[in-house]
Amino acid sequence: MPTLTLLRHGKSIWNKEKRFTGWTDIALSKHGISEAERAGQMLKDYGLKFDLCFTSCLNRATETLRIVLDIMNQSDVPIQKSWRLNERHYGALQGLDWWEATRKYGAKQLLIWQRHFDIPPPPLDVTDTRFPGHDPLYSQLLPTEFPRSESLKDTLARLLPFWHGTIVPELQQHKRILIVAHNNSLRSLLKHVDDITDKDIPKITIRTAAPIVYELDDQMKPYNRLHLQSQSKLREWVQGKLGNWVNRSSGKKK
Repeated sequence: MPTLTLLRHGKSIWNKEKRFTGWTDIALSKHGISEAERAGQMLKDYGLKFDLCFTSCLNRATETLRIVLDIMNQSDVPIQKSWRLNERHYGALQGLDWWEATRKYGAKQLLIWQRHFDIPPPPLDVTDTRFPGHDPLYSQLLPTEFPRSESLKDTLARLLPFWHGTIVPELQQHKRILIVAHNNSLRSLLKHVDDITDKDIPKITIRTAAPIVYELDDQMKPYNRLHLQSQSKLREWVQGKLGNWVNRSSGKKK
């Protein structure tokens, strides 16, 4: 059966500083490099082999993937990059740390933007240097594809064409696939694959460099799930907060 492994990148320098990063291209921290190495070793110890890898255009994800494949002695596995796997674009919040954003917008408003499925932060003006239309990395995008700000709903909407058009056809050939991306792009994919409700998805956070392995049936529905870093803790967390999502011990929905 096809296997889908999801991995959030290791901690970046801005993760450490508690900054809203979004599409800003920030490098891994030293701790993030160690996390990526540990993730690679876990995947290697588990005996996983990959036929194809997908990642975003952002350095913290691509570097995590490179480290993981090096550790696993699978550096020759083909890699496809796509902006559709980029982190959620945080609009006017990008670059601000939590305290700066709190002083400007208020803690209550920040939590609304972070926790609600369909409420984006304030958008960037197209003249703002943070607007991705100024970055040559995205010169292939159409003007309508450049985000000025995104909710999780928006992130899912721009990810799904890549999922259905590129990733699913590879899974249908029973390929073993690794996706290294970001908290919100992976959360949106998780929402789709596991059919998580709009109400429940804000309760989920993808930990850095903690692999999640899915075995999928021919309809691309999860047959089994495994969290390699801490199965017992994730099972306890899922059953406590999202009991209607998945029973990790049996691999079947409740």
